[in-house]
Amino acid sequence: MTLSLSGVAKTYPDGTKALRPTDLEIPRGEIVALLGPSGCGKSTLLRIISGLETPDAGSAVRFDGEDLTHQPVEARRMGMVFQSYALFPNMSVRRNVGYGLKMQRLPQAEIDARVDEVIELCRLAPYADRPVTALSGGQRQRVALARAFAPRPRLLLLDEPLSALDAALRTHLRDELAILLRRFGITAILVTHDQTEAMAIADRVAVMEQGRIVQIGTPEALYRNPATAFVAGFVGDAMPLGGRIDGATLHLPGGSLSLPAQAEGRAAFVRAEDIRLDPDGPLRARVESVTFLGTHYRIALSGGADGTLFALHSGREAPAPGEIVRLSIAAPAILTLDQPDAA
Repeated sequence: MTLSLSGVAKTYPDGTKALRPTDLEIPRGEIVALLGPSGCGKSTLLRIISGLETPDAGSAVRFDGEDLTHQPVEARRMGMVFQSYALFPNMSVRRNVGYGLKMQRLPQAEIDARVDEVIELCRLAPYADRPVTALSGGQRQRVALARAFAPRPRLLLLDEPLSALDAALRTHLRDELAILLRRFGITAILVTHDQTEAMAIADRVAVMEQGRIVQIGTPEALYRNPATAFVAGFVGDAMPLGGRIDGATLHLPGGSLSLPAQAEGRAAFVRAEDIRLDPDGPLRARVESVTFLGTHYRIALSGGADGTLFALHSGREAPAPGEIVRLSIAAPAILTLDQPDAA
């Protein structure tokens, strides 16, 4: 194991429990995303790992067996990339990337070789001698990544590194970041509130709620087998269907659906991509709104379930608001989970 956390917790002087006792193990070379809403404890956990936050007594942070719990930041040999790039505006790209190496008092030849290596890998060679103030937001973020990679940290920590970018650039850099992390083969922890970002970049995703990791697994495992209603809603935007479950049948205002198994006492959820417009479908619903999103339509539907449902429709045409439509949902696509207030 590379990183091992045991009973790591954080309680502030006013009694606020920002992080409940947390265990986590991350093997060498793995990329793990901490995913959750604001205030769930993900940044607190990252700051404890980095040494920027002191954990509660009884917490243990170990790296390859070495106890880091009380080590200062500079002794942990970890790279950090934050939402704000924190670059030196009076320095060129090359000098920014080499700054950490200079602080390590490495020979100049080695500094130059490492800087050239990461600049090339991060596709910054054309900008190497430009001041960072002359770069775009995406280029500056690549400089921040190159600077973090250059000292060859044993662990890279990324706290919402793409959230300051516009949507199109964020999507582009998200894919670049996934490629770069694997190219460097570095162990990394990414903090994000964006489920798409977490699933695109990480090998495993740890979903956090109210200071706890509530489920950890591969993106596929979390999406297909969420452990709680919270995870189902946060990873894939699963919607509650409501209604009444009788054995393996779900009775809804718009009709009845078959469930994958007996599920009395549980709650049913579905994702928008699993709702089909089907003239022979068992559910009846009214179209409330239609939004064209290029590759598909997003259709708001009422009357089919207890609340509003949204369906993603990839046809070339969509029904108009006010139309009555029939819907089908395949039984395996319906998630049956413990009631949210009992989770």
